[in-house]
Amino acid sequence: MSRIGILPISIPSGVNVTVKDNVVTVKGPKGELHQEINPDMIVEVNDGNIEVKRPSDEKKHKAMHGLYRSLINNMVIGVSEGYKKQLELVGVGYRAQNNGQILELSLGYSHAIHIELPKEVKVEAKTDRKSNPLITLESADKQLLGQVCAKLRSLRKPEPYKGKGVRYLGEQIRRKAGKSAKV
Repeated sequence: MSRIGILPISIPSGVNVTVKDNVVTVKGPKGELHQEINPDMIVEVNDGNIEVKRPSDEKKHKAMHGLYRSLINNMVIGVSEGYKKQLELVGVGYRAQNNGQILELSLGYSHAIHIELPKEVKVEAKTDRKSNPLITLESADKQLLGQVCAKLRSLRKPEPYKGKGVRYLGEQIRRKAGKSAKV
């Protein structure tokens, strides 16, 4: 039995969940999300709870059981509370500015990088003196938010010698010692 899949998902107040034609729709104060599910899986909404059930104990059904329960749970949390991630730019001269949904990054290349973010993601770039620039991203969609953060991080991954690059706030970078002088 899937330990994750059998847990019921409680629906907070202000959130509406509907299941129609293998598509789960979750509406809340932060937005509306849709997730298509496998026709084999059974999703029931009753008494303020969502339950995901599987038809058999086949390996593929067991795998989908926990997966769809987690995806629906992430949708419920996203439309009620939302998700937030922060990226930190570590390096001399690294800067970030946002103009609406367009993020402009200076990451040590010969040119500035302009990225247009999806409309579902809210962005705020903050630069204070004596601290590293911070990019704060917020969204109701956890998958989309993680994808956007991974894309931004891939523009200049943290290097292991000085730790310069784009990293998640609080991320620990494994550092290398570098060369040592011969005696």
